Amino acid sequence: MASIGLRKDLNATYDEALARLPEALQAEGFGILTEIDVASTLKKKIDVDFRRYKILGACSPPFAHQALSHDLEIGLMMPCNLVVYEGDDGKAVLMAVDPIKTIASAGDPKFDELAQVIKGKLQRVLDAMK
Repeated sequence: MASIGLRKDLNATYDEALARLPEALQAEGFGILTEIDVASTLKKKIDVDFRRYKILGACSPPFAHQALSHDLEIGLMMPCNLVVYEGDDGKAVLMAVDPIKTIASAGDPKFDELAQVIKGKLQRVLDAMK
């Protein structure tokens, strides 16, 4: 399967990764706007058990403002989603959206550079996580 995002297998547990991720994001100018507990939602809605899995919506207000000021429709590709889930080995897996595959795919050259900058910041977030 082709990679649809940036990925890092961590030595940390799921809980440790979730506890440290906000600080790593903040160091790159991001904050967490949304949090979806997939396992809990699936249990509640369709009564199935699923591994611990969260989708986090992260935002950098200056980048969001810049993108939305240029094209309001780009909001469909925001925020920058990150996923933390518990791997089969009990260690956390961290993934981040690849902005090259989202906002840069809008076909507007103005978003190409922005996507590169955001991708670099998200990669540094992953690199900071252990």
